[in-house]
Amino acid sequence: MALFLKPEHLPRYRDIARLLLKHGRGDLLHDSQFDSLTLEDQAVGAGAASSGAGRSFHVHERPGEILQKQRDAAEFDRAGGAHGNGSSTPQKDGGPHRAAAGDEANRPAQLANDLEAMGPTFVKVGQFLSTRADLLPGPYLEALSRLQDHVEPFGFDEVERIITEELGVRISKAFASFEQEPVAAASLGQVHRAELRNGCIVAVKVQRPDIHDQIVKDLEVLEEIAGFLDQRARLGRKYDFKSMLSEFRKSLLRELDYRQEARNLTILGDNLARFHRIVVPRPVADYATSRVLTMEFIHGRKVTALGPLTQMEMDGAPLAEELSHAYLKQILVDGFFQADPHPGNMFLTDDGRLAIIDLGMVGQLAPTMQENLLKLVLAISEGRGEDAGDTVIKIGAPLSDADPSKVRRQVGEMVMQFQGLRMREIALGRLLFDAARAAADAGYRMPRELTMLGKTLLNVDQVGRQLDPEFDPNASIRRFASEVMRERMLKSIAPGKLFAGLLELKEFAENLPKRLNQLIDAISQNRLRVKVDAINEVLLMEGLQKIANRITLGLMVSAMIVGAALLMRIETSFRILGYPGLAILFFLAAGVIAFILMTNILLKDLRAAKENVRALLKK
Repeated sequence: MALFLKPEHLPRYRDIARLLLKHGRGDLLHDSQFDSLTLEDQAVGAGAASSGAGRSFHVHERPGEILQKQRDAAEFDRAGGAHGNGSSTPQKDGGPHRAAAGDEANRPAQLANDLEAMGPTFVKVGQFLSTRADLLPGPYLEALSRLQDHVEPFGFDEVERIITEELGVRISKAFASFEQEPVAAASLGQVHRAELRNGCIVAVKVQRPDIHDQIVKDLEVLEEIAGFLDQRARLGRKYDFKSMLSEFRKSLLRELDYRQEARNLTILGDNLARFHRIVVPRPVADYATSRVLTMEFIHGRKVTALGPLTQMEMDGAPLAEELSHAYLKQILVDGFFQADPHPGNMFLTDDGRLAIIDLGMVGQLAPTMQENLLKLVLAISEGRGEDAGDTVIKIGAPLSDADPSKVRRQVGEMVMQFQGLRMREIALGRLLFDAARAAADAGYRMPRELTMLGKTLLNVDQVGRQLDPEFDPNASIRRFASEVMRERMLKSIAPGKLFAGLLELKEFAENLPKRLNQLIDAISQNRLRVKVDAINEVLLMEGLQKIANRITLGLMVSAMIVGAALLMRIETSFRILGYPGLAILFFLAAGVIAFILMTNILLKDLRAAKENVRALLKK
């Protein structure tokens, strides 16, 4: 076969192939024949990429050459080498630690480090994969869910240029003061402290220059590889990587639009307004664009930076309790929640409140999914393992090899182990991870929302552990369950739904007299008909007729054989092979008819069996 690739993407192809090979997914390369690709023209390289940008080159199959080079490169990496000449992102000083190949315990952390070294797009890929329990084992999901990026800030000249382009005014006109050194830097942007003309202290988040183009280019590479794997690799046909990448693309491009994050801050702030110990920074609408986001500045310290003395002095139990309740409300009542509440995104303010920042990644849940998740969380917290297993089965989509009894058994065992343990020993989020993984292993395709919920609660449990090591999430869920149910009931009788119900009732009342008159007229004129979808009587009669014909023909053959046997006792001058001729003719006729009947029966039964098998394969 032939594959068309863009020369400027070649370093990324090598990076991804090396990553798959290093972490035990060489089968994807082999099954898709990606390991057999080699360039037709070896002159096509970095120079050709610049001279021939946008054109494609032809790749032919030569088994195993590049795979061996990738194996050698992977072994070199494990020995402590750099990423290699083909890497588009060189390894920085203090980069990921390369453990020995046999050190299985460090493999999840190695994967997270390798994705971080490949750049911001692949950091987001890792965070996305942390929500897919059907693709990766539990340790990998947990390692990737804590994946963070650590990058150097970009220069203030670029900050000034971007703000001027986005806001239409210079920094000196828009702000009374603006600190040149950023207070935080990440792969997508960095945050500066500033003061508005009205004296309000704000945080200004500025997107990295050209990061949008870089991410779009990486997404194009991933889309090409996903389409190739879907066509050629067994796992690609099973999981449909291209549709998975489409979902990831939408999520990441939304995160690059800071106007969406500003809306998320407003929505979450309104939803959590009654939680007085929780604060969400409000955006400044006039200073929010696609690449610049201005919001209230939160004074405080990261939860991860709290020392033992601070933990002893503060009252962490109410904060942990309110944080747990706030996230249960987000997930089970509002259906809108921050999907990345790791400790680095939580600040303890100077007045003792907990601030939730960075709402670039949010999750949204449909009402049906909310109800199922509420049932699952309550069943787990109350120790009802069988009910939890049934709910997990209801949430998932069964595949051809689905085994519901296996899901019930494994989820039930997990819930039993969960009972009586405290947060420092086990977390509810981890249990949801494991339940989703058990269902995936038993032949169920689980929705991304379940693993995303597990990731969210895992991070919330981690923050709660920082605030109060003795906090028990199990008891907190039970205490808040009744309030969640009450709020869901109030939400279901919201004015909009009540008005919709009243409109339906109005339509029913208006049409009721007319429909009653039509019904009474039909009854009085004997025109009332009841249609019942039952067995097709035509096919039934045809089947019975065929059975009767076969029985009749069988009886005729039997009668001919009995009659021939009786004629054998009658001596006649007409003989065949020394036997009475008439008897022999009856025997022959009976044998021919019996042979035709048996052949007809066997052929029809064989044809029906083939059609049944074909129908099952289509399903």
